[in-house]
Amino acid sequence: MPKQEIRSPELAVPNGHFAQATVAKAEGRLVFISGMTARNKEGGVTGVGDVTAQTHQVCQNLKAAVEAAGGTLEDIARVDVYVRNMEDFKAIHAVRSQYFTGVAPASTLVEVSKFVNKDYLIEINAIAVVEG
Repeated sequence: MPKQEIRSPELAVPNGHFAQATVAKAEGRLVFISGMTARNKEGGVTGVGDVTAQTHQVCQNLKAAVEAAGGTLEDIARVDVYVRNMEDFKAIHAVRSQYFTGVAPASTLVEVSKFVNKDYLIEINAIAVVEG
């Protein structure tokens, strides 16, 4: 289900790969994707110590989850991003822009002190609006 970016002249231009807000028709199904980490299909952690590699794995995991629900990454309207180090902002957004190539999702990004696994550097959950 196509989403549209909403921009307000009263707000600063986003400083990363995200939209101030997105709108999607609510005629589809809402898909709530749990927090995805760099855990690969085999259960191991991809890219230990490498936030770029981990962000790629997280985005691939988001893609797999939304596709299993019948959608695409373009159907993701919102993400919440949790990182171990806010200094990784640019690297994370460089990877995100490779996966979210159309209208970027609305986004929140926060730094956290711990994850369930000490090797995780990033976790992203998402909400998508999928047709049918």
